[in-house]
Amino acid sequence: MASVHESLYFNPMMTNGVVHANVFGIKDWVTPYKISVLSLLYEMTTSKIALQEKRRLNKLILPLQQGPDLQLGQFLKTVEDCCPQTAFAVKIRLNEMADGELKDMEFFFTTLPNPTFDSEAYKTSVVGKFSMHPYLKCLFRLVFVFIPKTTKSSSFLGLFIRHMLLAYNKLSFSQVYKLYKSLQHYYHVYDAKPVDGQMGVPTFVADDSDMDLTSTEVTIGDKMERELDSPLLISELRNEDPVSRGPLSQKQAEYFLAKQAYLLKNDDNKALRPAKLQEELNNMLKFNPDFAEAHYLNYLNSMRVQDIYISTHSLLHYFDRLILSGSEGKSNGDEGYGRSLRYAALNLASLHCRFGHYQLADLALQEAIRIAQESNDHVCLQHCLSWLYTLEQMKGSDSSVLTEDSVKMAAHFCLPYLASLGIQSLVQQGAVQGKSAHELMDALKDTDILHWKHSLSELIEISLAQTISIWRMYGKSTMAQQQAQLLLNMSSLEPVNFGVTQNNTEAFAVALCHLAELHAEQGLYGGTTEIFKHLKEQFPPHTQHAKLWMLCDLKIQFEKHMNDGKYHLAQPLVPAIRAQNKTEGLYRKAQVLKSLSRTTEAYRILQKLQVHCEKTRCTETIIRVLLSTAELHWESSDFSTGLPLLLQALTLSRKHHLQALASRTLLHLAFTQLMLGVPEQALSVLHEALEPILAHGGIMDKGRALMLAARCQMALVATRPNGREQAAVAIHTLDEAASYFSTLNCKERLRDVRYLQARLHSSLGQTAQRNRCAMLFHLLDRELQTPRAPTDMRL
Repeated sequence: MASVHESLYFNPMMTNGVVHANVFGIKDWVTPYKISVLSLLYEMTTSKIALQEKRRLNKLILPLQQGPDLQLGQFLKTVEDCCPQTAFAVKIRLNEMADGELKDMEFFFTTLPNPTFDSEAYKTSVVGKFSMHPYLKCLFRLVFVFIPKTTKSSSFLGLFIRHMLLAYNKLSFSQVYKLYKSLQHYYHVYDAKPVDGQMGVPTFVADDSDMDLTSTEVTIGDKMERELDSPLLISELRNEDPVSRGPLSQKQAEYFLAKQAYLLKNDDNKALRPAKLQEELNNMLKFNPDFAEAHYLNYLNSMRVQDIYISTHSLLHYFDRLILSGSEGKSNGDEGYGRSLRYAALNLASLHCRFGHYQLADLALQEAIRIAQESNDHVCLQHCLSWLYTLEQMKGSDSSVLTEDSVKMAAHFCLPYLASLGIQSLVQQGAVQGKSAHELMDALKDTDILHWKHSLSELIEISLAQTISIWRMYGKSTMAQQQAQLLLNMSSLEPVNFGVTQNNTEAFAVALCHLAELHAEQGLYGGTTEIFKHLKEQFPPHTQHAKLWMLCDLKIQFEKHMNDGKYHLAQPLVPAIRAQNKTEGLYRKAQVLKSLSRTTEAYRILQKLQVHCEKTRCTETIIRVLLSTAELHWESSDFSTGLPLLLQALTLSRKHHLQALASRTLLHLAFTQLMLGVPEQALSVLHEALEPILAHGGIMDKGRALMLAARCQMALVATRPNGREQAAVAIHTLDEAASYFSTLNCKERLRDVRYLQARLHSSLGQTAQRNRCAMLFHLLDRELQTPRAPTDMRL
C-alpha cells in the first residue's frame, strides 16, 4: 500500500514552496553576467518586439535575474529560444563593450534608466512609483503577473537596476578596471578569443564597505574578494557549468534554495542530482557557514540517498543556526527559540523513524512532546501524536486507539491535513484487520470530501492510491484499474511552478506499479515494458520513490521466469528482491527451492517466514506460505496432511475478504480432493472459485483453473453414462486453457494440455486429432529438453 505518512513532517523552511531564508550576508554586486542581464533589459525597453516574444521574455527575465550566474553561451541560448532578435542585439552590445574601451562600459551604465523612488513608496512595494522608462514600468507589471507567486515578494526589476547602479557608482577606479577585464574574459571565453595574455576574473565582488551606504564597519567583502582572486577558484569558475561556482548573492541564494526545495518536494527528477546539489550547497556554505536554510536543504538532499550521518548532521546544524540567529529572540510562544527547539526534536524523531531507529525516535518524540506541552503548542502536539501512532505501527503494535485520538484532536483544532492522514491510517489498519470493503470505502469517501473542501491535492492523490491498493488486496483487479486510470488522468490542484507537472509523487508511482502488475497478470508484457520505461524516466534510480518500481519490476520478472519453467533465471533475482524487501525475498527463495525439489530447505524457510509474518500480522503472506507448505506435502504424495493447512488458509482469506487468495485456496482444495479420489466434490468446489477467477484473476490462474476443471471432467467420464459428452466438454475446456497458456508463452503448461488432449481424443477414437496433439506434445517436449513432471501430481 502507499505510505500515507511519507510527507508528514514539519518543514519550517517551506510554505507553499517558498524558502524563508535568513539574511545571507552578501549584498548584490556587479558581475559580467549581471551586465548581460542589464543589456537584455535595456534592449527590451528600447527595441520593438513581437507580442508573443515579449510575453516569453517577461516570464524569463526574473529567473535570469534571480538565478545563479550563467556562462554567456548559455545565457544567449536561453534568450534566443524566446527572441532571436533580442539575443543578437544583446550579443552586439556586449561585443561593443568587450572589444571597445573602458569608456564604452561606462557609457552603457549612463544610458540605463535610473529608477528613483517617491518618498511615499517603500523599497519593497510591489507598485512602487518608479521614475523610469514607461515600457519598463509596463514590463515590471507584466512580469509580476507571469512570475510564480513564490517570487513576487522578493525580487523586482526596478530594485535590481537600482542595486546595480548603486553598486557600480560606488566602485573605485581599480575595481571598475577589474570589472572591465572580467567582462572581457567573460565575453571572449564564449567567443573563443584570448584576451592578450590577461586572465580575467569571471566573478567580481566589490568591497562590502564600499557597497554599503549606511554601515562603516569592515565586513566580509575583503575576505571574499581575496578568495575570489585565488587561482583555484578561478580555475573552477572557468568550467562550462550551468550552475555558478562562485558565491551567490542573497537573492540568488534564496531563489536557488526555493527552486531546489520545491523540486525535491514535487518532482525529484527535475532537481539537481544528489551529488551535484551537495556540491553546490557545500560551495554556498563555504562562504556563509551560518546559512541555516542551506543546512536544511542539505538534510533533505541527504535523505534522498539515505545517508544517516549527513542527514543528522545537517538537521542539527539547521536548528543550531536558526536558534542562534538574531531573529529567534523569543523564548516561548508561537515563534522564537522554544518553537525551534520543539520542532527540532520532532524533525529528529521523524528522521530516526525513516531509518528504523525506533528507540531513538521514541526518545526524540518524548522530548518534543515535553517542550510542546510546556509551551502549550497544540499544533506541535498533534504532529507529535501523528508520529507517535506511526511509530507504533512501524513497531508492529496496535495503534488504533492512538490514531482515533489523533483524528478527534485534529478535527477539534481544525487541522484537516492531520485528520485526513489519521483516517487513512485507520483505513490501512482496518484493511489489515479484515474490515469489509464497503466500510473502508465509506471512510475514504468522507476523507475525499474533506480533501476537496480544503483543496488538499496531495491527499487526494494519496487517497486514490490507497483505494487502488485496497481493491488489489481484495482481488478486484477491474476496480483497481479504474481507480489507477482516475488518478493518472486527474488534474492537479497545486499551482504549477518551476515547470513541475505534479506527476512525480509517491501516489503516481504506486498507481503505475499496480498497472504494471495488472498488465503482467494478463500476459501484456509489452505494456508492462512501456510502463516501466516511463517509470524509469520519471523516477530515476537516485530518486526516493525508485525502490517502488524496482521491486515491482523484479517481482514481475521472477513470476515470468517461474511460469516459463526457467528456474535458473529466476534464482539470481532472489537476492535483489530480498535487498528491497526481506519478506518477499524469503518467500521467493522458498518458491525456487521447491521448484528445484529441495524440499527440506524450502520447508525450513517457509516455517521461519510464517513465524515472522504472524508477529507482523501480514495476513496475505501467511496465506501464501500455507499454500506453498501444502504444495510441499504434495511432493511426497501426502495430500491429506495438506488439508488442515488449506482449510486454515481459506478461513483467513474469507475472514479478511481476500477474494483472490480465497479463490486460489479453493483451487488447491479442489486439486487435493481430486487426488484423494472424489472428483465430484472437487468439481463442486472448483465451480465456486471459477467465477471470481475468470472475472478478476490473472491469465495463469485462469489457465490452471480450466485445466483442473478438465481433469475433474476426465475423472468423471468413466463413472457417468454420458461419458463421451463429458470428454468433449473436457476437450473444449482444455482448448480454452491452452489459449491462456499460449498468451503467457508457458510451454510447460502447454505440453501438459496437449498430453491430456491426446489421451481424450484417443479415448474417443479420434485418431487424426490424437496424432495432431501428440505431434504438438512431441515438439514442445523436444524444445523444452526437460523431463516432464507427472501431470497428475501438480496443480
